[in-house]
Amino acid sequence: MAQKKKNPTSSVKRSGKPGAVKTVAHSATATVKRRPIGWRDWVSAARPATLGLALAPVVSGWGMAMLHLRAVDRETNSLTVWALTALAALVAVFLQVGVNFANDYSDGIRGTDANRTGPQRLTASGQVEPKKVRLFAFVFFGLAALAGLAITVITQIWWLPAVGAVAIIAAWFYTGGKRPYGYAGLGELSVFVFFGLVEVVGTVYILTNTVWLEPVLLGVAHGLFACGVLLANNMRDRATDIAVGKRTLATRMPVWLNRVFFGIYLSGPFAVALWFALTIPNTGWIFFATVGALPAIIIVATARTAPEYVLALKLSVWSSLGFAAIAAFTLAA
Repeated sequence: MAQKKKNPTSSVKRSGKPGAVKTVAHSATATVKRRPIGWRDWVSAARPATLGLALAPVVSGWGMAMLHLRAVDRETNSLTVWALTALAALVAVFLQVGVNFANDYSDGIRGTDANRTGPQRLTASGQVEPKKVRLFAFVFFGLAALAGLAITVITQIWWLPAVGAVAIIAAWFYTGGKRPYGYAGLGELSVFVFFGLVEVVGTVYILTNTVWLEPVLLGVAHGLFACGVLLANNMRDRATDIAVGKRTLATRMPVWLNRVFFGIYLSGPFAVALWFALTIPNTGWIFFATVGALPAIIIVATARTAPEYVLALKLSVWSSLGFAAIAAFTLAA
């Protein structure tokens, strides 16, 4: 009887515990014939399609801060306001890029990305040294820290670096370390907190030095958008994640329940928008952002292929940006 050949990409050991996937040898994935890595792959590893998700909460937070500053008769067009807003946006984007490179590195060395769908990953390709990808992650984390330090110096809020440190630690251990919490189904909770509440409330606080109910509600809205984007991404990778033991929330729930949760995540922000429409003039225009959210919900409800989930992901990001832009314009006007 002929001996069955071993698939070089499947040389992975699993202990049965979340996050316990280990590659036997990094070179295992390198034996697969792949196209050469180019600059486009480095750009792709930064996942530019997700950067709007990082910017949107800052935009919303700026609009809410302008509403407050105008109400208390403070200057809303000062250089300090614009500098702090720009720095907050840089912190958000640099953290997003950093966590994307960190995920490429950590998932790659674990073997999680060996047979993934979607764009080719740097570490999993076997053509880029893992430590180079890790270095890029640390560089962007460092840039985020520098931008955050500048905010601290301008505002004199000396406890802000502690918040930044927690955010960087959370970004790294999402897929990094021995027990990554992203492999334990806690990714949605993390993005809800950091890419929703922390970003919106943090932006408002550094601009106004105060917090009230409405910024928190805006943070909830953007946190839900972030959960939807992550869930769409993980639904796309559900089959391969199950195969390698990556226990995301998407793998822990049946497909139909994933679809229900996605619908809740993408419709939830508009429940928040209803509150604003009833309490703040002209904010009802936010509902125009459903132009992106509703198609995303419909697509995920019937999706069968990876490109469909990718399209839903992109529509969710654009819906988040549209929500933020309209909220900022109506609040600041």
